[in-house]
Amino acid sequence: MSGIGPVEPANSTDGAHSWDVIGTDAPRPGEWLAGHWGGPSPGRRRAVVAAAAIAVATASTLALPQALAPDPHPPPHDPVPAPTPWPATVTAWHYLGRAEPLNSPGKTGRFRFAVTVERGPAITLQVTGTSYPGLTARAVPGPTVTVPAGTPRGITVEITVSDCSALPPEVDHPFLGVTLRNARAIQRRSFIFGRACARDLSDLFRAACGPRTA
Repeated sequence: MSGIGPVEPANSTDGAHSWDVIGTDAPRPGEWLAGHWGGPSPGRRRAVVAAAAIAVATASTLALPQALAPDPHPPPHDPVPAPTPWPATVTAWHYLGRAEPLNSPGKTGRFRFAVTVERGPAITLQVTGTSYPGLTARAVPGPTVTVPAGTPRGITVEITVSDCSALPPEVDHPFLGVTLRNARAIQRRSFIFGRACARDLSDLFRAACGPRTA
């Protein structure tokens, strides 16, 4: 066994003087309280306990109404943002008419549409095709168009007859194939148009391909 002071037997009663003291610690709060608590008489200790209990009860009574009162300045409520919608669910197309008269014999016509994005971020779209394989279509002047939400955007689509043999004499339920892109997804969708668009496309067919029978 080794150490910095003499080794004492287990029943030694010499106390601190039997050890080499190399430093002292500051008294711990519990030790200080125990030393001072043992000094007063029992009656005085009971008086101190009673006074402390009264002080705690008074502080609790004063603090309880303030704790239960509503906060006059509640923290601001941050609503959970709505998810970004799918582009195809918030985009609508409407046919407006021909952008210019057809000149016979002409194989290309320009048609006007209005595109509306109901809500969410802006949507970038690209026209990719039409109802029939004998037609090609593209937006002009650029291939892609960006439409912000809440503001209708006019778009001109140039449609060209590339193969008369692949076209019917009359158009029925014409549509445009479109690619839609926003912050959430890229989607392909076909937008179907009514009788006015069908009539104008049939005029283009006749101007490009001449009269034909079914």
